[in-house]
Amino acid sequence: MKNWIPFFILLLALSSCKTRNNAKNNADNKQDSVVTAEDNRNPKDVNEPVRDKLTFYEHVVVPPKFEQIKIDSKVRVESGSYVPTLDATIYIENDKKVWMNLRALFINAARGIATPEGIKGQDKINKTYIDSDFDYLNNLLNVNFIDYKSLEKILLGRTFVKINDSQFTLTQNAQGYKMVSNVNQKIVTDEKQREYKIALQYDTNYDLLSVNLKDILSSDELEISYSDWNEYNGIRLPKNVKIIIKGSKSSQILLENTKFDFSRMETPYSVPSSYKKIEIK
Repeated sequence: MKNWIPFFILLLALSSCKTRNNAKNNADNKQDSVVTAEDNRNPKDVNEPVRDKLTFYEHVVVPPKFEQIKIDSKVRVESGSYVPTLDATIYIENDKKVWMNLRALFINAARGIATPEGIKGQDKINKTYIDSDFDYLNNLLNVNFIDYKSLEKILLGRTFVKINDSQFTLTQNAQGYKMVSNVNQKIVTDEKQREYKIALQYDTNYDLLSVNLKDILSSDELEISYSDWNEYNGIRLPKNVKIIIKGSKSSQILLENTKFDFSRMETPYSVPSSYKKIEIK
């Protein structure tokens, strides 16, 4: 198992949003006048301006209230080399830590922990470990803005990029809400600047369906999608998550959340002295 697996997997995924099929036009009602392409579209596909923007932002920006969430998951990684389906336990303590334990064929394979200070992970099969800042995850995802809070939001299906009314266009149709950046989004971190074209899709009840980020100066692209949302302990959470990474590195991570629990648990993490540290370059 490659040494990046512990936290590469941690960043979710499974089940992309269902593809939306365009409705066929009704050809029975022909008109003598010239009909534009927009007029031919089914009303559900017509994006209309959102009148009640305040309600939209209250639903998609305000984070859920919780102390801790434990998630049991099935994880599949498609990266060009074989990785068996893994059983994962993900434990999120709000604003403090994300802990994960991975098992392959009933054997503990990897363990990792993320805090606002950085990430740590160990490969129990190859007896190696990492200790890094969030540049590690940013490099894996071909982006430059992931920090601890972004990681929490990604795992819970919350909006993890900054959105605002002045630089995004918000529209609504029968499928839900669509938000697209109308100017390139410049993100600067540690003197590194990148520009993205960003598109987000939400369901009619404000559940996040997908986020797509395209780097305008390279082929790098990140798409994260969510499906099968349900309410657990008063919080809506997705059962299925999928991450697709394209560009200089291409991979796909699929995560199926099978159980949610809100009780506190122990999150042990220590590295045996015999393990070899992997330097992140």
